[in-house]
Amino acid sequence: MALIRIADDNLVVVMEGLDKLWAFKSRLTIPLANVRGATVDPGIATDFKGIRAPGSHLPGVIIAGTFHHDGDKVFWDVKDASKAIVVELADEEYTRLVLQVDDPRAAVALVETALV
Repeated sequence: MALIRIADDNLVVVMEGLDKLWAFKSRLTIPLANVRGATVDPGIATDFKGIRAPGSHLPGVIIAGTFHHDGDKVFWDVKDASKAIVVELADEEYTRLVLQVDDPRAAVALVETALV
C-alpha cells in the first residue's frame, strides 16, 4: 500500500513495508504543477499492464513497479484493486501512478484539493 501526502507543493508517495521491495522504489515526489488529477479506479487492475521493467506481478496478489505500455511509463503499487486510485501526471518520468491507498475517496479528495 502507498501513503500519499502533500508537502511543499509536492505530491509525496511513500510505499509501505515490502511494497518497497516489490516496486523497486520507496518514495516518489511529484511537483503538484505536474499532477493533472486523480480518480478512484478499482477496475484498472484488470487492464493490460504492459511490459514490467523493473517490477513484480503475481496475478491476484500484487502489481508493483514500473510498467511500459503504448509508449507510457506507469508506476504501480496495488494488491487490493478495490482500493486503487490513478494519478495522472504531465512532464514526469511516469504518465500515471496506480496506487493502493487506505481510503481511495479521501486520497483523491486530498489530491484534487491541492490542485485548486
